[in-house]
Amino acid sequence: MHVVVIGAGVIGVTTAYYLSQLGLQVTVVDREADVADGASFGNAGQLAYSYTDALANPAFLAKIPGIIAGRDLGCRVKAHAGLLPWGLRFLSECRPGKAGENTIAVLKMALRSEQLLKELRRRLPFDFAHRPAGKLVLLTSEEAVQQARTGAALKQSHGCETEILTPQEAIEKEPALADMPVNFLAAAYSRQDSVGDSRKFTIGMRRMLEKSGNVRFRLGTNVKRLVEKKGRMQYAELDEGELAADAVVVCSGAWSGQLLKSVNINPHIYPVRGYSVTLPAGSAAPAMSITVLHKKTVFSRINGKLRIAGFADFLGFNDSTDPRRTAELLDVAHDIAPLAADYGADQQQHWGGFRPMTPNGRPLVGPSKIDRLFLNTGHGMLGWTLACASSHDVAHAVAWSLR
Repeated sequence: MHVVVIGAGVIGVTTAYYLSQLGLQVTVVDREADVADGASFGNAGQLAYSYTDALANPAFLAKIPGIIAGRDLGCRVKAHAGLLPWGLRFLSECRPGKAGENTIAVLKMALRSEQLLKELRRRLPFDFAHRPAGKLVLLTSEEAVQQARTGAALKQSHGCETEILTPQEAIEKEPALADMPVNFLAAAYSRQDSVGDSRKFTIGMRRMLEKSGNVRFRLGTNVKRLVEKKGRMQYAELDEGELAADAVVVCSGAWSGQLLKSVNINPHIYPVRGYSVTLPAGSAAPAMSITVLHKKTVFSRINGKLRIAGFADFLGFNDSTDPRRTAELLDVAHDIAPLAADYGADQQQHWGGFRPMTPNGRPLVGPSKIDRLFLNTGHGMLGWTLACASSHDVAHAVAWSLR
């Protein structure tokens, strides 16, 4: 049986792996010239199994007036037609009960993903800079501390190893914090979080899968539309012609909605733009992953360098490079951690890309309303974290449907 996977980021390629493990022939199609050329290219690199907090929550709701007024540097919003229907759904998810449900639903998937990646790493013939780094989220207001305490208790009840530390306890865990002029009141700590290079992982998986003979990659190939007949998936129409399939899995991230329109499916995925800069590590680069919550900025040590990532811009599909936002991210990072990186280095990797965000923060994983058309998309900021679990689950759903 032949399955077409649309999208060659970490989600699509990991999906292809699990499908091939179930004895299926797979073709991965992507319009880019190589795998991991989108959101998987320059993400924060954090495998944040403990940090699944729903963006749609009462605290974020309270910040919306300031965001709209342009007072939040970490979030830019431009009013446009595509934002309104998604935004209304997002607002409906900001109630306390809904936020808790969504956080735990994603947490359960994240913890399974952690175990699946641990199993997978034993079989991989390549390195992807995986490191059990641990994670600290710095909290600078009493409101943030209380919210974190409530969240930690909820997560602990579901098997997540997370706790709230005093500033001194946090510095004992990560001495580099002593060189960060951030006046934080507490820190949420998780020992089990890791880091890894999702691009290296995806490239390594591609090479391994091509050698297996069960997976073929058609890169630089555009999928124009999906074609169904009487409620059953028929084929993907490419620029070069038809690509028949017994099943199709859409793993196209922020572009999933554009493709699914052809079969009258609206996944309600919004392209939230984020940015990253990778720099040589400085004299006080943190070994742990650090999130400075009120600045929407994260720091990760990957491949001996420091990756700084952050911001959340709601501007629609504007994929033009904006050097001002990258410069603002660097300014924020320098203010937070002036000795963490060589900010004046000539060799810098700048990146901007889209996180495919659903209103409730949960990815769409499993069958669609069209028979033999499946979704594995909408992972938001947690695609790398959730890749193994969501891909494992959708692969088994596909195999079950084709039995």
